[in-house]
This record gives sequence, structure tokens and C-alpha cells, in this order.
Amino acid sequence: MIPHLSDLFALTKPRVVALIAFTAAVGMFMAVPGLPPWRESLAGMLGIWLAAASAAAINHVLDQRIDALMARTAHRPLVRGVVSTRTATIFALALAVLSMTVLVMWVNILTAVLTFASLIGYAVIYTVWLKRATPQNIVIGGLAGAAPPALGWTAVTGELHAYALLLVLIVFVWTPPHFWALAIFRREDYARAGIPMLPVVYGVTYTRWHVLFYTVLLLVVTMLPWVTGMSGLVYLGGALVLGLGFIWYAARLLDPPNEQFALEVFRYSIVYLMALFAFLLADHWLMPTPATPLFDFVPA
Repeated sequence: MIPHLSDLFALTKPRVVALIAFTAAVGMFMAVPGLPPWRESLAGMLGIWLAAASAAAINHVLDQRIDALMARTAHRPLVRGVVSTRTATIFALALAVLSMTVLVMWVNILTAVLTFASLIGYAVIYTVWLKRATPQNIVIGGLAGAAPPALGWTAVTGELHAYALLLVLIVFVWTPPHFWALAIFRREDYARAGIPMLPVVYGVTYTRWHVLFYTVLLLVVTMLPWVTGMSGLVYLGGALVLGLGFIWYAARLLDPPNEQFALEVFRYSIVYLMALFAFLLADHWLMPTPATPLFDFVPA
């Protein structure tokens, strides 16, 4: 049976990969004063997209048993039988090979190595081990998913700058409240599949407080680009408004108006990250002169 292209495309988790690609693109633009070099940018975006798509497809292959037990994932191509495990595996490996080829030949070795490490971190270490081993799975494994801004940065500069790591830190701290909100809403799914997500192991109330704690920490972390002089007042204003909005959602989640509210928090978290990185980009273009840092984060 030959699968439809739409089913193969679904294996790549296109909405998730789109967010990954967006944060990588912002990393590219933040890395240089003007426009990033177009060849490295295009090749870097292609290579990063292919790697993220490969990781997503590998995740489909490795998680197909538990996907069949969860309402959120029961529609996936492997579960429905419209794509075979063999086809999905070949497809995923082909994407990975193409990704590394593009990055090694037309970008740089550093970006290829970091991208490959991120692919293995998500597709293997998180999916195979962490996801099933500990309620802190999304915290520990979140680093792989937080890497794209740094990958974009290294793609156009060949260097891993401290500012790139700030962008990684933001996504890393954002990941737990983002995903735990969904886990609260889908806790019965995770319990049925035997996945030890935080609300399954420690309960919903415990998880709600963790969402709030991490959201407050996220607001603090998102101040660092302004504190270090990486970004200016345009970003600062946007980060404050978005962060306070996220805290309102997290605080409201402690005593939600209905069961659907956790899903609303999850959806806001996606809008939050996209808007936050958009403010980073807007600030970079509208205020090209670096802000004065409150302390020397990066040596001159």
C-alpha cells in the first residue's frame, strides 16, 4: 500500500515543526545586525526543518502503541494503518540523512552536530526513555526542543553565542507550563497509556501549582534579553504584557472555571511563545542599536 503524501506529511507534526522553524528563524535574524546571509539562512532552515520533521516521524514510530490508547493521538497515520511502520521508519531516516547532508554541505559542522544531538535527544532519549521513566520527563527532555533558536544562530554565524543560549533558556523554561497544561486536560489519556506525566503521578492540584511556579520563573527569564542589552524597550514591553497574561492564566488555572480551561492555557502558551519571539524580532529591527546592559553578560 502506497501512503498518501498528506499522511506522510502528517508524520512530521507540521504545526509543531512550524513553531520550531519560527524560533530558529528568529535566532538567525537576532544573530546579525542586518539581514542574515540568505544562502546559510535558507539551507539552515531547510536542514533544521528536515531534522525536526524526522524527529517527529520517529516519535510516531516509537509511540504508536501508546498513541492508539490516547484520544489525542488515535487519528495518527500509523494508528489508523494508512502508513506502515516500515514506510514511516524509512521516511524518518531519509529526512534525517537529508537534514545532515544539507547542514554539513551548505551550512556548517557545528550546526549539523547540534541539530543531530537535538534530534537524538527528542526522538530517542525523550521518547524512548524519559517519557516513560519520570514525571519530570518534559523538564529534562525539554532541552532538545529548546535548541532551535541556537541552531538558527549558529547556522548564520558558525558560533554558539551566549545570547543564543538565552533564547534556548526561554524556550526551555516555557516548555513545562506549556505541556503540563495539556497534560492536565489529557491526564486520563496519559494514565491509560501508562505515561507518568506530572498530573498522573502527583495529581492535578500539584501540577497546577507547578504551572504557576514555572510561569513566574518564565517571566523572570524573559527579562534577561533586556537586562543583558540583547533587546530594548519594544521587547521589554511585549514580554511584560505577555508574561503577566500567562501568569493570569496560570493563576486562574488553580481554580479553573471549567475542565476546558487547561486547554485554553495550553493554547495561550503557543500564542505567547510566537508573540514573544515576534517582539524579539521587532525590537531587533526597530531598535538596531543594542540596549545598554545592566551588567556585562558577554565580554567585549
